[in-house]
Amino acid sequence: MIAAGCRGTKEDLAAPGSSSSGTSAPRFNAADILWSDAPPTLPAGAKTAVLEGDPRKAGLFTMRLKLPAGARLDPHIHPVDERVTVLSGSVHIGFGDVFDPSKGTTFTAGAFYITPTPTPHFVWTDEGAIVQVTGLGPWGLKYLDR
Repeated sequence: MIAAGCRGTKEDLAAPGSSSSGTSAPRFNAADILWSDAPPTLPAGAKTAVLEGDPRKAGLFTMRLKLPAGARLDPHIHPVDERVTVLSGSVHIGFGDVFDPSKGTTFTAGAFYITPTPTPHFVWTDEGAIVQVTGLGPWGLKYLDR
């Protein structure tokens, strides 16, 4: 199981729950997002940033995942539905218990897809990608072969 950790902006780190506009609603530009090394269950070089909520707890969350070129996530499931928007680059998504690139569909920047629980799926990127995941926590990732 994996969950991303800290909030993603300089304002969040300086004063949790506040922003420069004086409201607790998250508002920031992409340049202000602070990326953290992803947990070791994600591909080497991956980064995460939690934009709102806490994926480890009950409730709405939004996080970003930055995958380096060549990253691969073997077949896995999530305990809750995930809604994914590809922000940059491209990812390939395949469904099933065995990694099979011939079963993948390519999603490029601007694409959106939903993976309903408990659908086994696998992900890879050739060029690298940034995706945004929104869902209801607690969220996690469980590999089928581990």
